[in-house]
Amino acid sequence: MIIPALDVTTPGTGSGTVDPHDPAAGSRSPDTHHPLDLVDLFADDFVRDPYPWLDTLRAQAPVHHDPRTGLWLVSRHRDIRQVLLDPAAFHPDNAQHAATRLPMAVLRVLAKAGFQLPPALANNGTDSHPGLRRVVSGFFNARRVTAAIPVIERIAEDLLDDARARIDADGEYDLFTSFAQILPCRVLMQLLGIDGIDPPTLIRWSDASLELFWGRPTLERQLELAELVGEFHQWLTRTANSGTAPTDSFIAALARHRLPDGTLLDPATAVSACFFVFIAGQSTTGQLIATVLRRALAEPGLWPRVTHEATLAEAWVEEVIRREPPVTTWRRVTARPVDLAGVTLPAGAQLLLMLMGSGSDPDVFTEPERMCPSRSNIRHHLAFGVGRHRCPGASLARTEAAVALRVAARTLPHVRPLAEGAEPPMLGLLSFRAPARVAVA
Repeated sequence: MIIPALDVTTPGTGSGTVDPHDPAAGSRSPDTHHPLDLVDLFADDFVRDPYPWLDTLRAQAPVHHDPRTGLWLVSRHRDIRQVLLDPAAFHPDNAQHAATRLPMAVLRVLAKAGFQLPPALANNGTDSHPGLRRVVSGFFNARRVTAAIPVIERIAEDLLDDARARIDADGEYDLFTSFAQILPCRVLMQLLGIDGIDPPTLIRWSDASLELFWGRPTLERQLELAELVGEFHQWLTRTANSGTAPTDSFIAALARHRLPDGTLLDPATAVSACFFVFIAGQSTTGQLIATVLRRALAEPGLWPRVTHEATLAEAWVEEVIRREPPVTTWRRVTARPVDLAGVTLPAGAQLLLMLMGSGSDPDVFTEPERMCPSRSNIRHHLAFGVGRHRCPGASLARTEAAVALRVAARTLPHVRPLAEGAEPPMLGLLSFRAPARVAVA
């Protein structure tokens, strides 16, 4: 089944009028306009500084219907937590739906590549989910993550030695493309037993997948991205079906996995699981590392302290995850009519959980706009989710980001942000946000 799209061009979702089939029609009149209807989740001003919008949403409309996307924006910490902890009422089926309509020409490209993503992990609400999650969690448990720290440090040191040489030679270096993206990709490949592919190719495929399914690209760009996503899926399919994966690899573990009825996991679902894990395990972690480094370099006095204060790197990473997580939103769909924060939602209502906004909820975090790595409830955020679909790779992501920060501060003690005369480009997708460049000198 090809990933379906949210219909962002349905009558009543872009002009201020209300479609009689619009889930919001029962809670506002056709002539009602709300100032928050002006928010554009893909616009540059929202991507660069979403906090004023998120603050207004929480205060004035904690469950707000967005006419541009047809999504209900849920922004308060307690409401998001309620949704995530009630999988019977709020299903994950739409978690990987395309944010922008995929035209027939794009669907043909994907179909030609055999692209399909049956429910496996993030979008799986069936009884097969717990077993598949256990397979994934087995590769990212505390024991494995702890054992991987020397590997993470070695890879980080290798990359940053090159960074130091490049800075000496060229005067500048991009910590995002040459370090933050490469580090988690190489770590993931080692942990999961992936070979036969180079990190830049895997990164290019993963980035294309994020942009195609969570971005708002033009038709021309969609066609380019679909070709890359098709290549990614075909490589995953060949790799999963080759029968040559090492016995201790992730792909081999999926091949051995049995579903609740005793049958072996089908190849298409195994590929779907790989698709999600490979993207989540390196793209989003790379985005986290980029934000951690950018914010650490901008914080007065923090960079030299990281190498001397034992737990500062971990605490700083956690505070960045709270305030500025790479995964900014996630989706759910109502299984039945339900009341949420005083709003009656019909069955089939598409929800966008504003994870980034929940981390700045003043009902939970004192002075949420202030970066405070010593705050007592630093882990009360929802950036990794909560409940049965909580991110199984959270521990690895935290560890990689902390190691990256510590090794960078030690290897590049005198590095400084490069003044470029403008804000760096930002990755601004429906559910993902990060600097696309961290230039230093």
